[in-house]
Parts: sequence; structure tokens; C-alpha cells
Amino acid sequence: ITVRDALNSALDEEMSADPSVFLMGEEVGEYQGAYKITKGLLDKYGPDRVLDTPITEAGFTGIGVGAAYQGLRPVIEFMTFNFSMQAIDHIINSAAKSNYMSAGQINVPIVFRGPNGAAAGVGAQHSQCYAAWFAHVPGLKVLAPYSSEDARGLLKAAIRDPDPVVFLENELLYGESFPVSDEVLDSSFALPIGKAKIEREGKDVTITAFSKMVGYALQAAEILSKEGISAEVINLRSIRPLDRAAINASVRKTNRLVTLEEGFPQHGVGAEICMSVVEESFEYLDAPIERIAGADVPMPYAANLERLAVPQIEDIVRAARRACYRALPMTATA
Repeated sequence: ITVRDALNSALDEEMSADPSVFLMGEEVGEYQGAYKITKGLLDKYGPDRVLDTPITEAGFTGIGVGAAYQGLRPVIEFMTFNFSMQAIDHIINSAAKSNYMSAGQINVPIVFRGPNGAAAGVGAQHSQCYAAWFAHVPGLKVLAPYSSEDARGLLKAAIRDPDPVVFLENELLYGESFPVSDEVLDSSFALPIGKAKIEREGKDVTITAFSKMVGYALQAAEILSKEGISAEVINLRSIRPLDRAAINASVRKTNRLVTLEEGFPQHGVGAEICMSVVEESFEYLDAPIERIAGADVPMPYAANLERLAVPQIEDIVRAARRACYRALPMTATA
């Protein structure tokens, strides 16, 4: 099934199972969702549970957090996570910190979902990856699905969770189809939050990735296999909490690490993974860690520059070769 249908079915089933779940955001109802994720849900559940809002992220996010204080389970859609900046005070100060500040008396069971990261040709203000931003904050859980199984299982887990969850989708993945098992299609299915998935086993180098970049990592691993390099690809799934145990176990097996993300490099998800491995598995490393990220510039609008600003499959292949000493290190070629 497509990622779009996986998300839609997860919302449908959780709304059916729990009357406290409701949806709110721009275009989620009459228009069936800006990306058709909420298609059919207004007709099925009515305007009391599928609420179209004005273009007021600060307003409807605040309403959602207040509803969660009162025991409802809102799912707030941002048309893109770039627009969540309008509502970041509610997400960080009102949602993430309230459980701690109330000594556990207040739970905030809310999901903030929508597309995150680069799409295509939409410029700097619609292309940023916010994984590292939200993952910085204690009190939030941050999930980033890749496949249809991820999308369905993680969204169900997010809606059922007693704490605020930032759910980072990718616009370019919505139309992609992935095979799913009967278990995944069962209405009780959910994935554990905080657990990574080894998408491809390998023995020579570990590649960590999340969201759309998992697909790139798998394609790079296929190319590397033809060169005799066996790459292990880890789909992080959960950015906070981060599955440090799975990452370190893999690095202790392969002795090499390439981190991959679409976002900016400084203070990024890859930087945190690098530090975790340095702290816990430094003596196992046989090569310097390679970090691949987006360029340290606002996203260019020109198509040729946009391609240069986000990681490409050939970047991953080159980094893995360097880690395995199959190519000159970057300093030698500079």
C-alpha cells in the first residue's frame, strides 16, 4: 500500500476505536486533506471530529494542546512543518513541558503531524527538516517514518501515546508503495516508539538514516554490494528517543559508520549519533565516522542548486568507500 493510504487507514482505525481522537488543521475536512491523508474522514466522522481551521497555526495548535489537557487526543496537521514555527511556543512550552511541570498530573496526548524536509522546487521557507529542532526538547517524542509499515505502525503508536509526539512525514514518500504483511494491516498493529529497524544487514559499514533518506541508503547499499562492500542500513524510525543500543550494536559489528540526513549539519541528528558512538563504541571504530547532511545554506530555489543542497545516492556511496578505505579521504582530494 502507499504511505498515503497507510496514514489514512491508521487515522481511520484509531478514530473508530477511540472517540476522544479528533483531527484539526487546514484543509483536513472538506478538501480531504492538502495531501489527501484525511480523505473520507469528514464524511465518516463528521465536522465535530474533523475540524477545518483558518490559516492560524498558533490558534489551532493552542486549542489542540488545551483539548489534550482535558483528556482528548487531538491530531494536529501542519500543511508543512515549516508552518509549525508559527505554533512552536505551544508545542515546546505548552505541550512538551507540562507533564514535568505538573509533577506528572497533566498528560498531553497530542500528535503534531505533516510533511517535513525538502520537497521539490518550493524554496527555503518550505524545505527545512525540523527533526533536530524537535528532538532537542525533553518531553517530546519525535518519529520519522519511511515505509508504509512505519507510517501505519508509528502513527497508531503516536495517537495511543500519553505524551506529545511530533510525527515527521515526507511529501515525496506519500505516493510510494511498499509491501506490507497481514500483521501490519491488523487494526491492533502498532510499532514500538524508540526502536530502530535494520532494513538491510551487512558487515562492513553501518549507514543510519531516517525518512526519505532510508531509500537512498538502501539504493547506495545495493551499489556498494557490487563493489564487495556489505553495508548495514538502519532505519531510525524514532529520532527521540533514539535507539542508541541498535546503532552501537551495529557499529560494534561493522566497525564503521556513515550517518545520513537531509537536514542541516550543525547540531544535527547525525552529530548526536556520532557522539553516541564515540561515547559508547569508540574503541570499535576502524575508520573516522562519515557524516552526510544537507548543505549548510537555506534551500536554493534553482533546481540544479537544490540537487546539490540535499544528499544524493552517490554521496553515500563515496562516503562508504572512504570509510572502508576504498577511496582517498576528503582531505587528500581537497
